[in-house]
Amino acid sequence: MTQLRGAVAAISGAASGIGRALAIHWAREGASLALADRRTDDLRETAAIARASGATVSIHEVDVSDRAQVERWAAEAVAAHGRVSVLVNNAGVALHGLFDELSVADFEWLLGVNFWGVFYGMKAFMPALRREPSAHIVNVSSVFGIVGPAGQSAYATSKFAVRGLSESVRHELGDTNIRLSVVHPGGVKTNIAARARYHDDVPEATREYMARRFQQLAALTPEQAAELITAGVRKNAPRILVGKDAHAIDLLQRFWPATYWSFMRRAWNRTQVAARPGVANSTRDA
Repeated sequence: MTQLRGAVAAISGAASGIGRALAIHWAREGASLALADRRTDDLRETAAIARASGATVSIHEVDVSDRAQVERWAAEAVAAHGRVSVLVNNAGVALHGLFDELSVADFEWLLGVNFWGVFYGMKAFMPALRREPSAHIVNVSSVFGIVGPAGQSAYATSKFAVRGLSESVRHELGDTNIRLSVVHPGGVKTNIAARARYHDDVPEATREYMARRFQQLAALTPEQAAELITAGVRKNAPRILVGKDAHAIDLLQRFWPATYWSFMRRAWNRTQVAARPGVANSTRDA
């Protein structure tokens, strides 16, 4: 069982959403924190809330797609706290668009944050984690690391990659002091949809609609998601499904691994068509 009291947790994407909720929750549990994000003003706000619980907190301005910055974060975290025993690779971005609409640069940008950020984090913090009697890595994937909806080719690519990396490395770490959990959140009311990138032809009204629709469909608050993730980490759960929708999607994929889209397509298209007329014609089963 992973203990949070007395742990030193390094959390990326801690300025808002699930990262902030985990930081605040774990501060109350008695963990010290090394928090990272690009948005330093929001990160300072997270740190202030966590410190109100008596936690020792350091903040680090980090673009996780930059290997040197992640390595600097790891060094600074160890210097500030003496050790790191829990790593949470949570930072993530979203990118909407059909495969033919997205550029190579779009894919590279998203993979830089969502996949390479996780990879760099694991590489940079692994030496510190290996020095601990007991350590834990938490990699945040998505339900789109279980299924790949139309219009989410870039995001699903990144989240499937996080899942594959996490599962393989977890097996490699099986006889070591380090446990690894991969997290698959369903709909959580964060700002990821509001901050998502689109290709240039998508009007602002469509972007605003998609952000509102995401908030309507998301069933959990970040705080609820943090509680579920914490429960999974405490139990050293190798896989943490967050939300009833995540459990339902996991079952759907498990029973119909090659044809789940035929069940999902109608409901998915109702949302997409409302935002972008004609998209249903481009999301047929292959």
